[in-house]
Amino acid sequence: MKACGIPFEEVLHHFIDDKEAQRAQWLPFSPTSQVPALHDGGTVVWDSLAIAEYLAERHPHIWPQDAEARAWARSAAAEMHSGFAVMRTVCNFTLLRADTPAITPGLRRNLERIDALWNEGLGRFGGDFLAAAHFGAVDAFYAPVALRLANYGLEDALSGAAKAYAQRLLALPAMKEWLSDGLKEIETARQE
Repeated sequence: MKACGIPFEEVLHHFIDDKEAQRAQWLPFSPTSQVPALHDGGTVVWDSLAIAEYLAERHPHIWPQDAEARAWARSAAAEMHSGFAVMRTVCNFTLLRADTPAITPGLRRNLERIDALWNEGLGRFGGDFLAAAHFGAVDAFYAPVALRLANYGLEDALSGAAKAYAQRLLALPAMKEWLSDGLKEIETARQE
């Protein structure tokens, strides 16, 4: 939301080891006891894809204006939302550097698909971002992927424009702030 210029107030809820206690603490603000959850007045929207669509109703610029680019961007975001299971399992999301995993056939397929998808969007729509000249919802879905690739030492799985795109995502001010805030939160948790 920040990278798209959408104003919001962030409320942090910390992860805790006791998942049942976390579920009880999170249920009042999220019907699934998961994040993210968006509160807009009396409306609660949970799940990242639902949040993107809800925001698009008020901020249509988060999806490309061109119908073809918009359809591609929605498909690519949905693929990220529901796909890349091997990568998600092998490369758990972390803000910290991690050991490079063994490249299994499944992980290789995921990495090759990400590379192909990113190169397709960048080449087909001719912008600095996947489906437009500006950062949009589809890029928000892939920003954590760029961080995963960097933190697991998998950047070399990307070629050409896709590699430069990952670097652009990581260099975004909103991304740097998100990473910095997350690292501070980790450090605070370690001290407690």
